[in-house]
Amino acid sequence: MRKLALIAVLVAACGRKPAVSYRTDPVTRGPVSEIVNATGDVSAIVSVNVGSQVSGIIDKLLVDFNSPVKKDQLLATLDPRLFQAQLEKAQASLASAKANVEKAQAAFDDSARIAARQKDLLQQGLVSRADLDTALATRDQNSAGLSAAKASVLQAKADRDMAATNLAFTRITSPIDGIVVSRNVDVGQTVAAAFQAPTLFLIANDLTKMQILANIDEADVGKVSAGLEAKFTVDAYPGETFTGRIRDVRQAPNTIQNVVTYPAVIDAPNPDRKLRQGMTASVTITTARKDEALRVANAALRWKADETSAAQEPAQQQRQGPAPQARTASAAARGTRETAGQQAPGRAARVYKLQDGQPVPVSLRVGLSDGQRTEVLEGLAEGDRVIVGGGEAGASGPQQRRRGPF
Repeated sequence: MRKLALIAVLVAACGRKPAVSYRTDPVTRGPVSEIVNATGDVSAIVSVNVGSQVSGIIDKLLVDFNSPVKKDQLLATLDPRLFQAQLEKAQASLASAKANVEKAQAAFDDSARIAARQKDLLQQGLVSRADLDTALATRDQNSAGLSAAKASVLQAKADRDMAATNLAFTRITSPIDGIVVSRNVDVGQTVAAAFQAPTLFLIANDLTKMQILANIDEADVGKVSAGLEAKFTVDAYPGETFTGRIRDVRQAPNTIQNVVTYPAVIDAPNPDRKLRQGMTASVTITTARKDEALRVANAALRWKADETSAAQEPAQQQRQGPAPQARTASAAARGTRETAGQQAPGRAARVYKLQDGQPVPVSLRVGLSDGQRTEVLEGLAEGDRVIVGGGEAGASGPQQRRRGPF
């Protein structure tokens, strides 16, 4: 008999499923921030590419990298000899055109006197009508010649002004106050401006005030607006965080490999001039913050009950009765009423609580999230413990019954 009793105890032990352990985390109160991450390039707020309007050989360079410059300061010169010769030629053409005007004026005045004399003689019957017509035609031709000569003067003046302008363009000056960030030419180098103005210098207006063009993902652009504070880091200064403020979010989209982003312009003070042109900045923008929010761990929102636990939930609910589900049923009824009327704030979510060792689902409305914790708008109370791990979560199937010696 004793042996049979021992066998019965061993069989019962072999058939019993081992207890499942779960890891839980309490619902707490504290700060929750919604954060948008982006990357961008550092640049000066105002920078100007200084080029050349004419082609020629660099004759002099008066500034170099990092040289401070003032507006209209001479930066470089091109060899002016060819342009000086073109100006002198244009001036000679203008003088010739003016002389032609004087010549045409004299011819017109002479033909006008002849036409007037022929008209008087015709009235006296001393010349024929044909003679008068010839004199009038000559006068009109000389008038047209005078107009053409005057037009030639205008054209010659335009040529002279163009030659003078080209000569002035051999002097490269700074359009703004600033610092020479880059110099792209050397003395003796030929500058070709046939198709577009080549860039000789890049001048930044004020390197103590920089900006970042941050690429905001289209999913986050609705959260970002002008005036928000932005923090960023650069690889050159690990561990140091810089602060800026969003000036504007531009409307023009950028599409790279089917990813749509929108540039946000961030003003970044740079009093120590640590930030340099072209640096890559990792930007963090806090779009919303609540200091005393009810929070739940994001791991609880990701945790799902396995098939075994899900199958045991109805039996557990029957043993416990409707009381443990009163809050969930109330929340569901309230959600139904809100759906019929006005939509509840936040978004729907689900977590699991432990009741008698078994996971029980709880419906929530959640709001802000900082990537680790999420604001709870309704469905949980401070101190509630929710499942964040353990059990059968993530298993490919139900837990297998442990086999005993029998």
